[in-house]
Amino acid sequence: MNTLFTDEQTSTEELQLSTRQKLVIWLRRITLTGPDYPSRNIAARQTFLLILGAAGLCGVMLGLVIVYAIDMPQMEDLARYRPNTTTVLLDIHNREIGSFALERRIVVTYTDLPPVLRNAILSIEDKSFERSWGINLFRVIGAAYTDLHSKGRTQGASTLTMQLARNLFLSPQKTFSRKLQEIFLTIQIERRFTKEQIFTLYANQIYLGHGRYGFEAGSEFYFSKHAKDLTLDEAALLAALPKGPEYYSPLRNPDRALKRRNLVLSEMESDHKITAQEAAMAKSQPLGLKIEIPPNSVAPYFVEEVRRQLEKEYGVDEVHGAGLRVYTTLDLDLQKVANKAVLDGTAKYERRHGWKGNLQNVVLAGLDAEIYKHPDWVSRVEPGDYVHGMVTQVHGKEAVVKVGTQQIVMMGPEDWKWTQNNAADEFLKNGDLVYVRIESMDAFGQGKATLQQDSGAQASMMAINNANGEVIAMVGGRDFALSQFNRATQSQRQVGSSFKPYVYTAAMEAGMKPTDTVLDAPVSFWTPNGPYTPHNYEPDWKGTMSLIMAFAESRNIPALKLADKVGIKKVIEVAQRFGITSTLPPFLPIAIGAADITLAEQVGGYAVFPNDGIRIEPHYIRQVTQPDGVPLETHNPEVKEVISVDTARDMMILLQAVTRFGTGAAAAALNHPLGGKTGTTNDYTDAWFIGFSPSVTCGTWIGFDDRTSLGSKETGAQAALPMWMDFMRAAIVGKDSEAFPTANEPKKVLAVPMNAGAPPKKPAEEEPDADDPDAAKPAPVAPEKTPVAPVPTPAIPVAPPQF
Repeated sequence: MNTLFTDEQTSTEELQLSTRQKLVIWLRRITLTGPDYPSRNIAARQTFLLILGAAGLCGVMLGLVIVYAIDMPQMEDLARYRPNTTTVLLDIHNREIGSFALERRIVVTYTDLPPVLRNAILSIEDKSFERSWGINLFRVIGAAYTDLHSKGRTQGASTLTMQLARNLFLSPQKTFSRKLQEIFLTIQIERRFTKEQIFTLYANQIYLGHGRYGFEAGSEFYFSKHAKDLTLDEAALLAALPKGPEYYSPLRNPDRALKRRNLVLSEMESDHKITAQEAAMAKSQPLGLKIEIPPNSVAPYFVEEVRRQLEKEYGVDEVHGAGLRVYTTLDLDLQKVANKAVLDGTAKYERRHGWKGNLQNVVLAGLDAEIYKHPDWVSRVEPGDYVHGMVTQVHGKEAVVKVGTQQIVMMGPEDWKWTQNNAADEFLKNGDLVYVRIESMDAFGQGKATLQQDSGAQASMMAINNANGEVIAMVGGRDFALSQFNRATQSQRQVGSSFKPYVYTAAMEAGMKPTDTVLDAPVSFWTPNGPYTPHNYEPDWKGTMSLIMAFAESRNIPALKLADKVGIKKVIEVAQRFGITSTLPPFLPIAIGAADITLAEQVGGYAVFPNDGIRIEPHYIRQVTQPDGVPLETHNPEVKEVISVDTARDMMILLQAVTRFGTGAAAAALNHPLGGKTGTTNDYTDAWFIGFSPSVTCGTWIGFDDRTSLGSKETGAQAALPMWMDFMRAAIVGKDSEAFPTANEPKKVLAVPMNAGAPPKKPAEEEPDADDPDAAKPAPVAPEKTPVAPVPTPAIPVAPPQF
């Protein structure tokens, strides 16, 4: 029991406590903690730990923010952002003929995007775009809940701004770390840019399938119109694509695309963007696709040549992503004429040699005919097109052929009469791959066709403007989809008698005149291997002939005698001055075309004659500009005099004689000033005609890639000249007054100035021609880097999976 003494003692002890101890006792009493309050101690510890954990979490979050912020682009980069855009190729009349792109995109402004398209996009992608700050928390939480309970990240929660952030800067990998970066970027984008700027960036960046980025490019691809001209149902279809461009592709999956489009229309109706009547009317419309035909398909070989040159001069990234405008030398109208001339010419050749059959069959090759797609089916076929198709039905008097993913044609007995078969089932069966010419095609994808044949014969054509050396048309083969090998620029073939102009030019430079004579009679030229005894194409001899007649009739003996007289090395030197860069071995048979040369070299060389001896380097590009119109530096073609005016005009007498009364006399039917030369090789493996008017030089070639014979009597006049005439008939339209200069007229004035260029090679010192043991039959010589034409294989051609 406490006493007064005891209390006094306690008080005395308390008085003896330190000030610090007194403070601790006081705090415990105030906070109700300490030994006298055990439950309060536990609560305090828990509170402390909770605060510590919260601080740690905040630290971790701050660290994540710092880490991801370091990896994220700055908004200044986005302000300067320029998306990859399409480099466009234009013809001489500023019509598009092709394009290159890593991402096919056409950048437009906000005002170029019509309200109907903006409303469709926002209704299906982000209803709260105009009033939100870029992140929809309800959608994020809902998506996270779905992801957790589905044991995977399957639910999207991205607003339009979040999609923009992801498409611009982030990978498509679905991870929570990427989503966190996406949120951070979205907040910055919303703070830095206006809603109009954000929407414009999104509309130009988003992928819409088949290599098209942005709604303008998508509109032009799917509907062949600008985005500002879209109808309600068209706008809804485009707005339906960002969720899954390939899954909802109207080309590959039209049913899915239709359902998705109608969903967009329903959302627009619920958002009161359109009325119920407008929604119903739009839903009743078909997809209404009008796929833009790839411009590269009109002149694919020319476009490929331009691509190679551009990449060499400016680099791949610049060419495919900088949105350059390339003003080329091509004339689109004449290119279409050249395409038709080559296809019609090879078709006539095929018919002359009858039906050969040997058709490839999709079913027998083990492929599924239901899903088979031929490489030719990349675009809708039109009347006049030649295309490979697959036979799907065969009846006695009718055959049905699939010529596209949604196009078929019918053929009757009159369409295959030339094959000498009466009924379709006599020579066709389901799955056969046939070659047809489209005669008609309606809006529903059904038409008529005539049966053609593709036995492997190839042809090429190239034409240039004499005044400036611009290549105005080029065809490198019958079907670019099957073979990208350019037979105009890459294929070195024996040129036959089309080489003779270089022989006669060397003779003229040696002092001979067109009226001089030469003896066409049997002759042998001595070699270390024995005598070389050539012969003419015709098994006869004409005796004494003027050079005009010998050249016009393409007699071999006179050409060999002239080459032997001036020296074959002199002939080769002349050919090289004309731009022939292919290897020319110094053997006498070179004089009658036993050399492999490209068509492009021949066309460039022949243009020297109507140009009064001036050679202008053939070229494909006039000018290249940046998107803002600033021109880039371009290569100027070489322009130089390679023969004198007098020599050129003497040669013109010979070359005009060919088309008046010589081997190319059929060209006289054009009733226009023309000149040129035929070429036919041994065994009829190659047939040529290269000729010109005062304004245009054009060359044609026909043959097989594996050097199979074209057949007896398939000469340059028979197989190549008709194609040349078909082209030149269009090339000379409106030029009735043009004429070749005569002997006393001033030198021809060209559209380009002479430049220094590379100085002409100094002629080699004249030496006696070395006799060669193989001179009688020289082996073709070609440089190691010469491209080799692909030999046809029996493999069934199949279109690649992408459009």
